[in-house]
Amino acid sequence: MPYGKRSLRGSRGAVILTAALALLPALSGCADDRTAPKDARAEAPVDAGGRFGSVDCRLAKCIALTFDADPGEDTPHLLDTLKKENVPATFFLLGKNHVKKYPKVVKRIADEGHEVANHTWTHSILTDLSGDEIRDELERTQGAIAELTGRRSTLMRPPQGRTDDKVTTTKELGLSQVLWSVTAKDYKTNDSKLIEQRDLDQATPDGIILLHDIYKGTVPAMPGIIDKLKAREYTFVTVPQLLAPAAPEPGPVYKP
Repeated sequence: MPYGKRSLRGSRGAVILTAALALLPALSGCADDRTAPKDARAEAPVDAGGRFGSVDCRLAKCIALTFDADPGEDTPHLLDTLKKENVPATFFLLGKNHVKKYPKVVKRIADEGHEVANHTWTHSILTDLSGDEIRDELERTQGAIAELTGRRSTLMRPPQGRTDDKVTTTKELGLSQVLWSVTAKDYKTNDSKLIEQRDLDQATPDGIILLHDIYKGTVPAMPGIIDKLKAREYTFVTVPQLLAPAAPEPGPVYKP
């Protein structure tokens, strides 16, 4: 997903702005390989190894909060909110300038029970890269995360959601691809109320919400989003919990 801050200058800022303007749902390739959470659950064998965790999403009205391009300077404030509200989330971490810059925050994300996932090393568009370059983008982040948390990620999200058959080589790295069904386009606005309303308008059972806590309007929007979705009787889960009793399989693209 696009990332960056308004204070960024020079060529890095231009690259980030270009990425943000190019944001699209995954349009390239792999359309036939996408699996909805409910289908993953339905196809799981009776003796599936995946765990329900604290909730059975076959029965509960589940929704997953996910955050891209973490961690950033506001991630600790987000973690405070999630801890207060007892809400788990899935964090798709960016290696260069993020994981490397905020190692203590990465460890905190894992220690507080959130799902730690891979969002590449440099936020390069994977469909533009060779197979070796794709593996390098993902492996470098896998290594950095494992060094801090003691485990390798099993989930990844391709930047801008752009994926194709070449990107499904993530199977070799033990990674599942995860897209989304709800986006507040928080990279375009700092209006927390607008971010909140967009998420609430799009929320559906089994939804996957995409947000970026590196943008200034997002973290202040979280209490309202959480409170109002709880009032609608949603249960917040991580992406693996959303799929359980199925366990995420390496290679496939999961999208509601």
